[in-house]
Amino acid sequence: MLPSLLGKIIDLMFPRNCPICGNRLVGSEDILCTSCLLGLPFTQTWDNPYENEMAKMFWVQIPIERCCALFYYRSHAPSSYAIYSLKYNDRPDIGIYMGRLIGNRGINNHFFDGIDAILPIPLTSQRKKHRGYNQSEMIARGIQQKTHLPIIADAVKRNVFVESQTHKNRWQRQENVENVFCLSDFYHDGKGCKHPIKDLCGKHLLIIDDVCTTGATIIACCQELMKAGKLKFSVASIGWAKE
Repeated sequence: MLPSLLGKIIDLMFPRNCPICGNRLVGSEDILCTSCLLGLPFTQTWDNPYENEMAKMFWVQIPIERCCALFYYRSHAPSSYAIYSLKYNDRPDIGIYMGRLIGNRGINNHFFDGIDAILPIPLTSQRKKHRGYNQSEMIARGIQQKTHLPIIADAVKRNVFVESQTHKNRWQRQENVENVFCLSDFYHDGKGCKHPIKDLCGKHLLIIDDVCTTGATIIACCQELMKAGKLKFSVASIGWAKE
């Protein structure tokens, strides 16, 4: 009873609000209120992670295994407010929460089987410094809490911040991300140990991004990683902007 009473006192002194609807969270609600959580437009990608429409975007481009997204993303839809807050309102906790949701979904259908490590899409150092964190890394941390998979955050670097992809077609998006990633000489594993980049060879990496649209950014990152040797990739994101 004491923890419940303490929780009520904390909620009274430091009210928490849902980033989607703005309503006050109550009781055991965490990040999203119950109504908004149940109302998320969850995708069907989990039904067949190997051959869904999201996975097919990567066929031929990279050695892809499985792809899933938590919910369908549409700009200015209520669900998009959570991702906006994650990226622009200093809410890294939203990324960790969404990562845990992805982790729960994936564990239930064996999505993470055979995966060696999680690799979040990197930001430029300037962008990360300005934001204070990499939103994809926050998502990866949430997934890690459920799967205990190691996170590799420094195997590839992002050299330049490209202009917005929002109003570009598929081909323009691919051109927009050419040469923006650079393979590192070394990477650190989940225990902080340093390895030459060639030690990635043969691994199955789970690539994490906040929103996947055409997959151009993910493809560019994976193609750079493939310079380390033969690799396999799976992809998970919070949103999928199905075109």
